Amino acid sequence: MGGWAWEKVIPLLEERQHEVHALTLTGMGERVHLASKDVGIETAIQDVMNVIEYNDLDDLVLVGHSFAGKVVAAVSDRVPERVRMVLYLDAFRPQKIRTPQGGFEPNEWGKLDPGQWRVPFTEKILDSIGKDVQGPDREWMLSKATPWPVKHSTERVTLSKNFDSVKSAYIFCTDSGDPVDEILKGMWGKLDGPYKVIESGHWPMITKPVELVEDMLSLTAQ
Repeated sequence: MGGWAWEKVIPLLEERQHEVHALTLTGMGERVHLASKDVGIETAIQDVMNVIEYNDLDDLVLVGHSFAGKVVAAVSDRVPERVRMVLYLDAFRPQKIRTPQGGFEPNEWGKLDPGQWRVPFTEKILDSIGKDVQGPDREWMLSKATPWPVKHSTERVTLSKNFDSVKSAYIFCTDSGDPVDEILKGMWGKLDGPYKVIESGHWPMITKPVELVEDMLSLTAQ
């Protein structure tokens, strides 16, 4: 994806007087020309760190969607004094441990060829975890989506005790494939903060932008 996927959400937040920075990570979206086999999680972390540093940002709410839960967790671990809260949107949720975590193989979307370092965004993926993206939204999304660097999936992050002090909140999507009921019961690890549940697939910023904004503001006000 990229910052473009938040097109419907940005004005809704700005209307409430919030400053918004919708990041596109290196190798994706309008930065796809920078893609290479060396682009990984550390690159993504530095993408976010540089936006914070060069825009003098403070009192941040970092929103991590999908695999980017790893990214925002690592960023908050490095600059906890600048982060008010980390909000995990249908995302990887790190535990408060000191060992590497968050690596997984993206083989559920099909076997990768030897040496293949990007996963194409296909209609199969969209239909599997985002079947509510329909009509013009579907056409728009398929026209903009770029391949996903494999290292974003396979590489892990290691968090220090700094991360333990950062507040967390969560938004879960009912139709993205995760067992939300089990997660809320604590069967997939402890939730260290408040949460909301949206009836949507994996991309509520496209299909449910108004509801998403309301949930984001409600959670970050707590």
